Amino acid sequence: MPIKIPSDLPAYDVLTREGVSVMSEDQASRQDIRALRIGLLNLMPKKIQTENQFARLIGATPLQIELSLIRMSEHQTKNTAAEHMESFYRPFAEVQASGEKFDGFIITGAPIEHLDFQDVTYWDEICQVFDWTQSNVHSTFGVCWGGMAMAHYFHGLPKHMLSEKSFGLYKQTNLAPASPYLRGFSDICTVPVSRWTEIRQEDVTATGKLETLLGNEDTGPCLVEDPEHRALYVFNHFEYDSDTLKQEYDRDVESGKPIDLPVNYYPEDDPSRKPLNRWRSHAHLLYGNWINQIYQSTPFDLERIGTHVWPEKEVV
Repeated sequence: MPIKIPSDLPAYDVLTREGVSVMSEDQASRQDIRALRIGLLNLMPKKIQTENQFARLIGATPLQIELSLIRMSEHQTKNTAAEHMESFYRPFAEVQASGEKFDGFIITGAPIEHLDFQDVTYWDEICQVFDWTQSNVHSTFGVCWGGMAMAHYFHGLPKHMLSEKSFGLYKQTNLAPASPYLRGFSDICTVPVSRWTEIRQEDVTATGKLETLLGNEDTGPCLVEDPEHRALYVFNHFEYDSDTLKQEYDRDVESGKPIDLPVNYYPEDDPSRKPLNRWRSHAHLLYGNWINQIYQSTPFDLERIGTHVWPEKEVV
């Protein structure tokens, strides 16, 4: 089954050209099934690029997905046309007031790592989002800063500033092969990393409530499960396009900012050569597994979300 998005959303044409199955509202209404409702709280400045990245991953499963685009209520973006935001996004306050519920909810990263959490202009509202997910979302996926912020809010995990940017492709070790989220994963997978902060494994372990599923000795935890809050936190970027790290590198070079070549990204470390995508298959596996877990455990009646008992983890 395809992903259901508005036919005039830029992602519709992008995904269609790539061979991803998409459908319009009219097509979806003719199918007698309940689509999985997935919300995307998009905190990134380049909204359209981020929409395409996540729609590509969650739209590649056999299930019908209804994607809703959501923004912070008061925070305004300068990198995306106001017409696009008005046409396709709803403020969180409106979603919250409507009482609607979601099978899955993605909270993206944001370029605000240098700020303490409490100094973020929308920190109070995003804390409301975190609380709201506990009663209105079946499973939440926090990405990069979004995951760090959730882990800090629910478990007090600190984020630590790095002396230099963690930037490039890093091999992540599969630490929980029996996890349903890692079905089909190799023992090692390569994932894009781009951040100035880190979550440390000793802090994760100290909570006694979180499990690291993927990690690297140099870059720390990559994917962490939080069963108590029905959440996953990924601190790296499975969703990145093949050239996203290149765009970030070129941007910093052009602006004169000190930046090293992204590690293990360009063939023979030659930025004139086209980088190869070595994470796409695992990106689809991870988000496909997440969607599959939601499908198997979410109530058919949306009103039961938030009151439904999360199934016990299988003993392997």
